[in-house]
Amino acid sequence: MDLKNRLKNFKESNSFWAGLLHDLIFVLAVVVIFASVSKIALGLYTPMVAVESGSMIPHIQIGDIIFVESIDRTEIITNEEGKKLNYSSFDEYGDVILYKPRGIEGGTPIIHRAMYYVNKGENMWPGGPAAPYSGYITKGDNTKTNAAYDQQGSISPGLPIKKEWVIGKAKFGRLPLLGCISLIPRGNFACFK
Repeated sequence: MDLKNRLKNFKESNSFWAGLLHDLIFVLAVVVIFASVSKIALGLYTPMVAVESGSMIPHIQIGDIIFVESIDRTEIITNEEGKKLNYSSFDEYGDVILYKPRGIEGGTPIIHRAMYYVNKGENMWPGGPAAPYSGYITKGDNTKTNAAYDQQGSISPGLPIKKEWVIGKAKFGRLPLLGCISLIPRGNFACFK
């Protein structure tokens, strides 16, 4: 039996295993196509993140899916610049960025707003310490849980966010609650709060 006939028999088979294999091949094809289109359009194979905390409320909610465009393909407009340009993202001036805290690979990325950029030696905030190097000062939009900059608290204490720590910037708005599908199996039940 030649390959063409074998494929035809496989496609028309009513066998449970043939059906399962057919479905797995279909799912794999969809994943490969999605990852390829994502890489072409946004510069990342996995351009979506599930929001795990309420630090960006009211503009981004726990369990939202956020699309992220690679930092290699875009420029960041800070909150400070956004006010001058009348540019907003997620209902506030400036861009929301996804970054690796302290530049650590494999850690849970933080999604907060880039407030302004400081150069090495400049005060990181009025009356604050000098920046040890150039980078972004970031902050969550939630005024109750994020009254201070990330650099003033425990998220990135005294460390501006280096450009190479930035994974990308949030784009296109949010998909509400779809991230709960990813969070709950990982033991994060914040969606139920």
